[in-house]
Amino acid sequence: MTARLRSAGLEDIAAKVEARTRLSFEDGRRLFAAPDLLAVAWLANRERERRHGARTYFNHNLRLEATNVCTASCLFCSFARLKPGDAGAYTSSVEQVLDKLRARAHEPLTEVHIVNGLHPELPFSYYTDLLRGLKAVRPGIHLKCFTAVEIAYFAGLYGRTDEQVLVELRAAGLDSLPGGGAEIFAARVRRKICHDKCDGDRYLAIHRTAHGLGMRTNVTMLYGHIETPDERVDHLLRIRALQDDTGGFQAFIPLAFHPDNNQMRKLPPPSAGDTLRVHAVARLMLDNVDHIKAYWISCGVEVAQTALWFGADDLDGTVQEETIYHMAGSSTPTALSTGDIERLITDAGREPIERDTLYNVVRVPQLVPACVL
Repeated sequence: MTARLRSAGLEDIAAKVEARTRLSFEDGRRLFAAPDLLAVAWLANRERERRHGARTYFNHNLRLEATNVCTASCLFCSFARLKPGDAGAYTSSVEQVLDKLRARAHEPLTEVHIVNGLHPELPFSYYTDLLRGLKAVRPGIHLKCFTAVEIAYFAGLYGRTDEQVLVELRAAGLDSLPGGGAEIFAARVRRKICHDKCDGDRYLAIHRTAHGLGMRTNVTMLYGHIETPDERVDHLLRIRALQDDTGGFQAFIPLAFHPDNNQMRKLPPPSAGDTLRVHAVARLMLDNVDHIKAYWISCGVEVAQTALWFGADDLDGTVQEETIYHMAGSSTPTALSTGDIERLITDAGREPIERDTLYNVVRVPQLVPACVL
C-alpha cells in the first residue's frame, strides 16, 4: 500500500494521519482530487478502525415530519409546500403525531427524530405541546428535533433569541438537535440554492449555543449539486473549528443531493464513487468528530454498506417514516427493522452495535450465521 499511496501522491498525507497531525485545507483538496479512490479509502478505513474497530452503530428510531408547509424555497427540496392549502401540503395535529408513537408501544424505540417545514402560522405552543406530549407517551424517549434552520425561524417568527427558543424547547422535552439544514456553508452556494433561510454562520452559531446549553447535536453536508471541492473542504473545516471550541458534535452525516421533483432536476445525482469519497475525506478531515454516518436513506443501502469501509462507522437507524428524501426520488425502503440493519452490517463484514442517541450501547446483537449449503 505504501507504493500505491506514493503513486497517488498521498504518502505525506498518510504520514500526517499516522502521526495524528491535523490535515490542512490543501490536504483536503488533494484528497478530493486524488485519482486513486481506494488509496483514499484505505487511509479513511485505517482511521475508522483505529477509533472503532469493526463496530458499526445503529439505533431504533422513528423519523417524523409533522408538517411540510415551508416558507423557504430551497431549489433542491421536493418536500416543502409554500403555504397551507397548496397541493400536497399537510400539517399533522399534535394528537396525530402522538398517535404515531402510541402505535409503536410494542417497539423498543430509543429516539424520535422530527424535522419540519418552516410553517408561518403555527403557534410556538404547537412545538412545545408536541414535545411534552411525546414525553408523556413515552417518558424515556430521546427527542432529537428541529434543525438549526427551524430554531432560527422560530426566533424570528415568535420574537425570541435563538437561546430563548432552545431553552424553552428544552424545558418542554427537547434533548438534542439533528444536523439538517447545513447544506453547504459557502455563501455563494447558499445564495443560489437556499437564499431565504439562515446562513452558514447562523447555523453554526445555533449549534454553538446548543452545545453551551449542554446539548449534543449532529451536523450534515449536502453534496453533489453545484458546490466545488474547495467549498466542501471549507465546510468540513468550519465544522472542525466549532468542534474544537465546544466538543458538542456527535456525528457528521453526508447527505447526497437527489434531483427528482425539484428545481434542480436537470443536475445528475452524485455517483457512488463521489459518495464514498465524501465519507472517506470527512473521516480524515474531521479528526475531532467521533462518528461518520452513512445515512442509508440518502446514499442507498448498498452504497451505505460499502461506506463502512470508507470511513463510516454508523448506519443511522430504523427511520420508519422518512418522506423528505423519498419525495426527491430516493428508491430506498422507507423503513428497516433492527434485524434488517444488523444483517446489512454483518453482510458488510462489520459488527453491529445498537446504540441510543448519545452512543451508549443498548444491545450487542448475536446474529445466527446463515446456513452454508
